[in-house]
Amino acid sequence: MPSPGELPDTFFLRTFGCQMNEHDSERICGLLGQLGLARVERADDAGMLVYNTCSIREKADTRLLGHLGEARRLKRLDPRRLVVVAGCLAQSRQTEFFAEFPFVDVLVGPQSLHELPLLLNERIESGRQAGAFEESTSRWSAELPRARRDGPLAWVQIMTGCSNYCSYCIVPYVRGPEASRPLRDIRREVAELAEQGVKELTLLGQNVNAYGNERASGAGGDFPALLEELAGIDGVERIRFMTSHPKDVSSRLIQALAELEPVCEHVHLPVQSGSDRILRAMNRGYERDDYLRLVGRLREAVPGLALTTDLIVAFPGETEAEFADTLSLMDEVGFDAAFTFVYSPRSQTAAAALPGRAAPQVAEERMGRLVERIQTHAARRNQELVGTRVEVMVEGRSRQSGEVAMGRTRTFKTVNFPGEPHPGDLVEVVIDEATSTSLRGRRAALVTER
Repeated sequence: MPSPGELPDTFFLRTFGCQMNEHDSERICGLLGQLGLARVERADDAGMLVYNTCSIREKADTRLLGHLGEARRLKRLDPRRLVVVAGCLAQSRQTEFFAEFPFVDVLVGPQSLHELPLLLNERIESGRQAGAFEESTSRWSAELPRARRDGPLAWVQIMTGCSNYCSYCIVPYVRGPEASRPLRDIRREVAELAEQGVKELTLLGQNVNAYGNERASGAGGDFPALLEELAGIDGVERIRFMTSHPKDVSSRLIQALAELEPVCEHVHLPVQSGSDRILRAMNRGYERDDYLRLVGRLREAVPGLALTTDLIVAFPGETEAEFADTLSLMDEVGFDAAFTFVYSPRSQTAAAALPGRAAPQVAEERMGRLVERIQTHAARRNQELVGTRVEVMVEGRSRQSGEVAMGRTRTFKTVNFPGEPHPGDLVEVVIDEATSTSLRGRRAALVTER
């Protein structure tokens, strides 16, 4: 261990999971930066190893275990090295984690990130492992110092937690009930980001549609009111948000999508299954026809809308016919993209006790068919854009080549085009080629320059 009062000079950070975890990692970097630590890109070079974790799927747990094996090795090489595990998995396994991984120094849940400096000090001063695990939100991670990557994009936390208790989902247990951040604080943060040159915002919450709806909320408005407020801030060119729960999409939200210029024509709308029985077992709060009617209303109000979704394969008891219902839903909607998952039992959730788990080979075979169906529709939707002009926000250099720029359309489609990238520029690109995952074209005009 370092001597009392001594912190290492450097830290390595690895983030698992969703955009909210990425946002929280910016705040962790900000806190550690205030303590005088510099971030390094290699774990071997760091005096502190930080893992900001996800516990939504079993796969995330498995990935973390591999990194913790590396942390154990590095700590053996230098016992002064500190190991910190933060985030949802830390919250969900707080009771047994230290016993299972005795080389971990600090464990901190997502509602307790503000306690990280105190926990580090406690570990150094006392030599004992330290942890903090608040069950609900008492302080927003958005209020903490921030170390954000340069560029035109930024995440903005508007709420946290979830009160839906879908039977497969651990979020309510690790991030607490829904809590909405005051609108005035969000507006202040967005105005500051715009002054710094940020042009595109992604508003984050486990269920953004429920913003301001909790009992005794101090938000000062609901989600459509928040969108209207932020859309009027000078410098804000684009507003995105995720994730949306279908049962909470209101007529006013659809109107905001249609009428507010900065609000992008893209909605991530998790459906999870096309079977009514499975949706009821998931406790989703809507049926297949409800979802399809909502899709119809959205597309009628917002021509050219891109819809993406989440899908779970092999939920306990899912029959072949019920899986076929999901495939047919894919055909009816024609999603632009989808995140797909094999059902993963999470302790504390209701679905973990359900019988009828599918054999791994059955789940794998269904997943293969689902991905193939999704790629077919995504390729068709993208092919429709060949020959058209699209507005692209330049984000940086493409991974394809140093001579190719990369950006996204308002509908969140990736576009690659020849030229030197200037992040933040809005350009018009003529689309020449399309695959199921991206578009390729040539720059036609500069719309606005950063």
